[in-house]
Amino acid sequence: MDFAQVVQYLISGLTVGSIYALLAIGFVTIYNTTGILNFAQGEFAMIGAMSCISFIGWGFPMYAAIPSAILVTSFVGLFLERTLIKRARRSTPVHMVVITIGLSILLKGIGMIIWGTYPKSLSPIIHAAPIEIFGAVMTSQSLFIFIVLIMLLILLYLFFDKTYLGSALRASETNPRAANLMGINTQSMSALSFSLAAALGAISGIIIAPMTDATYEMGLMIGLKGFVAMVIGGMNNISGAVMGGLLLGVLEAFSNGFLSSTYSDAISFSVLLLVLFLRPMGLFGKTSGARV
Repeated sequence: MDFAQVVQYLISGLTVGSIYALLAIGFVTIYNTTGILNFAQGEFAMIGAMSCISFIGWGFPMYAAIPSAILVTSFVGLFLERTLIKRARRSTPVHMVVITIGLSILLKGIGMIIWGTYPKSLSPIIHAAPIEIFGAVMTSQSLFIFIVLIMLLILLYLFFDKTYLGSALRASETNPRAANLMGINTQSMSALSFSLAAALGAISGIIIAPMTDATYEMGLMIGLKGFVAMVIGGMNNISGAVMGGLLLGVLEAFSNGFLSSTYSDAISFSVLLLVLFLRPMGLFGKTSGARV
């Protein structure tokens, strides 16, 4: 195997890993604010991708279809939190996991009814010549995905550190009881976290759709990979989730190259189990006390 192939696997891995990272950020945002592991996160990616394709089919230009699909998906996240999650907030963590898995199945079924079972394609978001790097080729879509991830990380940093809403969201994460005493409505923060996570899921679905056909069932596997990325990187910080997603994507790319794509999922979940056994807080997570 020559150096160009190694670079090509690295580019492919970072591209897919960026998608996992966006989904992992959504997992972290909801978990740190509400304590809920939202296994419907992958379905937000499906709704975002399929909605964007539908808007374009109705005559929307790309620059209007993308924000419209993100808004629709954010509204779905908000609706689910206000109508179902809010009513079950006093349930045990196991019950909440079962509820979010049920929501995932429900959203997948609704997606099948609305969009059917046939795969749908989305044209490339940007059109540019591929870039050659040490003999490997980076497509314009891969470059676009990297740029989107970097821009979102900058925007999330500014949101969480420089705005009142972001500070309130972080306060709800750190100590919900103290946040309530300070006048922060933690229930509103829960709704905000679901809307934000849904938007991130929609973006991940939209930017991966031009590379792979979008289907009603696309959310299951990428949602699970986003969860794996969160656990690998650390369940309590966004930067760790991003690193976990990138590492997972690179691991899959090299396992596909050196072994076979048949084993990539098994290897990914084996790494998850290994991290849970050896470092439950994640590779980039910090040991902390119990949640209060």
